[in-house]
Amino acid sequence: MADTEDLTSGARFEVGVPARHEAFQLRGCGSLDWGMQSRLASIFRPATGRTVMLAIDHGYFQGPTTGLERVDLSIVPLLPQADALMTTRGMVRSTIPAAARTPIVLRASGGPSVLKELSDEQVAVSMEDAVRINAAAVAAQVFIGGEFETQSVRNMTRLVDEGQRYGIPVLAVTAVGRELTRDARYLRLATRICAELGANFVKTYYCDTEFDTVVAGCPVPLVMAGGRKLPELDALTMAHQAIAAGAAGVDMGRNIFQSDYPLAMLRAIGAVVHEAMKPQEAYEGIVRPQERQLTPAT
Repeated sequence: MADTEDLTSGARFEVGVPARHEAFQLRGCGSLDWGMQSRLASIFRPATGRTVMLAIDHGYFQGPTTGLERVDLSIVPLLPQADALMTTRGMVRSTIPAAARTPIVLRASGGPSVLKELSDEQVAVSMEDAVRINAAAVAAQVFIGGEFETQSVRNMTRLVDEGQRYGIPVLAVTAVGRELTRDARYLRLATRICAELGANFVKTYYCDTEFDTVVAGCPVPLVMAGGRKLPELDALTMAHQAIAAGAAGVDMGRNIFQSDYPLAMLRAIGAVVHEAMKPQEAYEGIVRPQERQLTPAT
């Protein structure tokens, strides 16, 4: 028999305290459904509102990229240091440990190889399969100014529609072809179009001039793409400058897995992004000790 004593009276109701509901404090996130916010909160650290994503999806169009020949050996040991892993469903199922706690941002567009016109992509993953994989988000390449611009935009908006149905955020990746300039004017155009058409966050390249205007003009979180391999200090400096301009994080691949010190570089990038460590300090304190260990004594 249930206890009939009334234990619900008195101060437990906190009558004078308004009910609280806290949306995840991420740009453009407040009106999203709970599942969307929860998945974004797994990618972006709630304490900082930033992310360090590790991109290893290069093989979907260019095969076994240098540094990704054996993902089980080169990447899996790095997973605990990454806030999210950007990869393909084939790599998830074949190589990424199911017990890994790193959220997956799943590459969901594809088609042509590096031998063909790259903008001729299609949606390559169903949202149902993204759910089966337990993806935290899906990603599509958007080729603003490319030959198949409209098709790539349609790929993204189709994923946005399905993402709304399943509660999975969409990352739009702004693609820059050989003929397009990575300047602020182009990046403002590309990132704003993606956000206006429903992308929940956008990945784009850094530019030396007016990158802060690219960030300011994008109403959803902007994540900086690492791009080509740079010297370690230069990569750390680029990450620092992007964060200082308002970026919500970085998504680096070659600057991590093509480094001679990938684990140290990933830790150093994390210190720059989440701890506001200066690039020189991160380099000298985290990367340089690894360099000294690998440099033969003379």
